[in-house]
Amino acid sequence: MMLEFVSCMGRGIMPSAGGPGIVARGKSGLSSIDIHCHVLSRRAEAYVKANHPGEIPAQLPFASELTRQVARRQAQAIVAKQTEAGERLKEMQRTGVDMQVLSPAPTHYCYFLEPGLGREVCRMVNDDIASMAASDPKRFVALGTLPLQDTGLAVQELQRCVRELGMRGVEINSDVNGEELSSRRLEPFFSAVEDLGVLIFLHPTGFNHPRFGEHYFSNVIGNPLNSTLAVSYLIFDGTLERHPGLKIVVAHGGGFLASYQARMDHAHDAREDCRVHIERSPSEYLRRLYFDTVVFDPEHIAYLARRFGADHVLLGTDFPYDMAEDDPVGLVMRAPGLSDEERAAICGGNAAKLLNVDVPR
Repeated sequence: MMLEFVSCMGRGIMPSAGGPGIVARGKSGLSSIDIHCHVLSRRAEAYVKANHPGEIPAQLPFASELTRQVARRQAQAIVAKQTEAGERLKEMQRTGVDMQVLSPAPTHYCYFLEPGLGREVCRMVNDDIASMAASDPKRFVALGTLPLQDTGLAVQELQRCVRELGMRGVEINSDVNGEELSSRRLEPFFSAVEDLGVLIFLHPTGFNHPRFGEHYFSNVIGNPLNSTLAVSYLIFDGTLERHPGLKIVVAHGGGFLASYQARMDHAHDAREDCRVHIERSPSEYLRRLYFDTVVFDPEHIAYLARRFGADHVLLGTDFPYDMAEDDPVGLVMRAPGLSDEERAAICGGNAAKLLNVDVPR
């Protein structure tokens, strides 16, 4: 049985004026699509606990006790926002977001599971996200999750997500239980994504290492670091060369690589081991990717638009987590040097084009 998602539309709820600094749509005049927001399936979580015979990997294996306490407290505080459409719509009205692109909570990457069980868990998650999206299709579109530990099953579920559930793409982790996304085993998956013309949202799950145990470094530093590694492998191992039609959005502003790509270009020119699979400069492949605005700095958004083009930057929040941007439209409005057309594209036009949806009104 699917989760019951509740919509508040049609119940007379009026847009809030928002808190300090919030730029609602009525003030900015821009239509907005949030490419980066997550949904939790409680029944999928319960199914994994009931059916996985081994120990479930810890999300924060090296975290300090204080970090674990904060994580547990905050996880409980956001359950309603993760699972109920009505709570989402309230927050969307407050922050000026017209449409959310629903993606799985990163805890739903179940690549550690036996493939058959992983497929069943993915189907539950995808059915629940599709149900929420269907509750208000003018405000929600959906991305799915896949059992990437088995390429054949992943392709089958990808096709079901797109053709049966109407999803516009999938969210994937920065690695598959330690295996790089550039593994040749995953070539059929990338080919299928190209053929379907859908989007990949690349979202990491931190970086688990003893040196990252304090101060929530597994996320603060680890998330952009893991994306940096994943994208580097996709470039240097030739995945992006072999699949030029891929549409990949990299979370958290593309990680650190988007700000330091000249170093890999220098290595490519200086060393033959850095050009085994590619002939062109690595930054040429990087410029094919898309980046969200979850960087918390309007100057950084301006840099991404200047370096990669405003048409490669998409509004994002990381809703509903503690590391989320609370004023996404206002952040874009404060980015210096952007034209009105570029701000409109970043806030909603680029996502609408990639997802093949109408710009929300």
